[in-house]
Amino acid sequence: MKLLVQPDDGSMPLVRAVRHARRQVQLVIFRFGMGDLEKALAGAVERGVAVHALIANTNRGGEKHLRKLEQRLLEAGVTVARTGDELTRYHGKLLIADDALFVMGFNYTRLDIERSRSFAIVSRDARLLKAASELFASDATRQPFTPSDDRLVVSPENARDVLAGFISAAKRSLCIYDMNLSDPRMLKLLQERLKAGVDIRVIGKVKQPPAGLGLRKLVKMRLHARAIVRDGSRAFVGSQSLKRMELDERREVGVIVTDPRVARRLQAVFEVDWENAKPKLEPAEGRPSAASPPSA
Repeated sequence: MKLLVQPDDGSMPLVRAVRHARRQVQLVIFRFGMGDLEKALAGAVERGVAVHALIANTNRGGEKHLRKLEQRLLEAGVTVARTGDELTRYHGKLLIADDALFVMGFNYTRLDIERSRSFAIVSRDARLLKAASELFASDATRQPFTPSDDRLVVSPENARDVLAGFISAAKRSLCIYDMNLSDPRMLKLLQERLKAGVDIRVIGKVKQPPAGLGLRKLVKMRLHARAIVRDGSRAFVGSQSLKRMELDERREVGVIVTDPRVARRLQAVFEVDWENAKPKLEPAEGRPSAASPPSA
C-alpha cells in the first residue's frame, strides 16, 4: 500500500497510472475538473485500453458540468454509465488502472488536489482490487452489492459496522480527520474510548464533542479529509465522515489500512497539521470568518 497526501503529491500519480494502463481503466466521478487526466483518458482509449467511467447522477451545484463531462468522454470513446438514484448521493471516489487501485478522499478537481488536505490509498492487493471491481460493476449496472472484503469500507453496506469495530479496538490513541463528525452512535463509541483512557484528537468539526476530546481546526489549507489513525499502526482513509447520512444513506468508499508504514506516515502528517491547527474554540486572531466552498 501507498499513501498519497494532498496537496503534496498532486495529480501526477493519477495521470501517470492512466497513461501507463494497458488493459483497463475504471473510475468513479463525483466532481471533475482536471484537463490533464481527461486527456490521459482519451489517450488510453486511443491505445486500445478499455476505459469505463461511472459518473454521479447528480451533485450539489454541478449537474450541468457532469452532463458536459459525460458528453466529452463519450466523444473520446470512453464507455460511460450513470449512477442510480436509490441513494441520496453517490460520493465514492475510485480509480482502477490495470492492477492498481486508488481509493480517494478527494475529487478530480484542482480545489481538492492543490488547495486542500486530503488523502488516497494506492493498493495492488488482489482481494481489495477484486472487491473494488465488483463494486464498480454493481454500481455501473445498478445491481445490489455485497463487499467480498471488509477492508473495503462501503456505505451503506458495511461502513457503520466496520468503522465502529475499528474505533472500538483502539487501545492508546485515535487521530481523526473529519469534516462533520456527528453520528450519535459513533460519538458514543468515542466517549467510551475516552473513558477507557484512549487519547483522541480530531482535526475538523465535531457536533457536541465529548469531554476530553482534543479538537482543532485546520487553518492553513482547506480540509477535505476523512481519515483515522488507530494506535499509530492501523488507519482508515476514505470519503465518508462519521455522519449518519454518509454511513447509512450515501455511496461512500474507504479502505482499512493494515500496513504500519502507511499508518505511520499518515500519523506524521496528522502531527504536523495538529501543531499548525488552532483550537476549535479559539479562532485565529485577525482571521475573518469566510464561507466554505462547496464540500464533498
